Amino acid sequence: MGKQQKKRRLYLLCTLILLFISGCRGRSGSGEPISKSGFLLNTFVTITIYDSQDTELLEESLALCREYENKLSRTIESSEISEINHRGPGVSTVTVSRDTAELIQKGLEFAKLSQGAFDITIEPVSSLWDFSSGRDLVPEEDVLQRAVSQVDYRRVSVEGSEVRLASEDARLELGAIAKGYIADRIKDYLQDQGVESAVINLGGNVLCIGEKPDGSAFKIGLQKPFRDRNETIAVLNIRDQSVVTSGIYERCFEKDGMFYHHILNPEDGKPVSNGLISVTIVSPQSVDGDGLSTACFSMGLEAGMALLDTLPDTYGYFITEDYQVHYSKGAKELLQ
Repeated sequence: MGKQQKKRRLYLLCTLILLFISGCRGRSGSGEPISKSGFLLNTFVTITIYDSQDTELLEESLALCREYENKLSRTIESSEISEINHRGPGVSTVTVSRDTAELIQKGLEFAKLSQGAFDITIEPVSSLWDFSSGRDLVPEEDVLQRAVSQVDYRRVSVEGSEVRLASEDARLELGAIAKGYIADRIKDYLQDQGVESAVINLGGNVLCIGEKPDGSAFKIGLQKPFRDRNETIAVLNIRDQSVVTSGIYERCFEKDGMFYHHILNPEDGKPVSNGLISVTIVSPQSVDGDGLSTACFSMGLEAGMALLDTLPDTYGYFITEDYQVHYSKGAKELLQ
């Protein structure tokens, strides 16, 4: 697959959650929002501002996204996560920035909350799978099981800016929560600059600031899994909330009659198989939606729903293999 073709494909993936953006008048009176996109985080990132015509805010938002990517990506050799994963023999403590420490701590909280169904030490397993190059690699069983033995979030702790690793095999993968965390930080920046109406779309992780200038909600459509990108299964009214989806159709392949997807079970290292095809989380903080969408998917319908019902201002939409939508407590109230 050529570079341009790959980018077009990733652009389509960004419409996993469809945004209806139209007809809004900004503070400047221009009648049109301003928007800018960039290829970051291995996807297309789009920032749209409704109540300002200051394009420097867009540039700074994308620059902030790039700055965090350089800290948090496990594939960038100079990142802090790479420093942790490639620490030398006998090194059990690595000092990182406040942001990286905060995100690792957040990941550990989700791991504990889900009783290990979500685990940021999944990297030894996830690095064996390839869902992006088209090579469709399935790890050998013995190799996979050795990697599974290295996965255990309880071997990692954070104290201040120090990340402590109780095992030399422990390696981190923050991809399941990094986009949400970055979206939250971009929101903080824009609000500090006086922005009250905007949409941050990090490859389908959508975070809305406020509402549209005319007082109406942002309309976020949930794509019907495995169908045309324009076919939605529900439309949500969103105000100052995040919408994040995890699904088996995002990164997947078929080989020898078997279907494989990227949401991996920390217990056996294989794609989760529990009758779910997607989970969407609406929450105030995007990092929470990011972590919970993966955790709840891995936990399954009943356990995932039960968890969400204990969390304030957090709502879930679970789609099962029969294309039925199951709603957590209060979730239906957001439907258009």
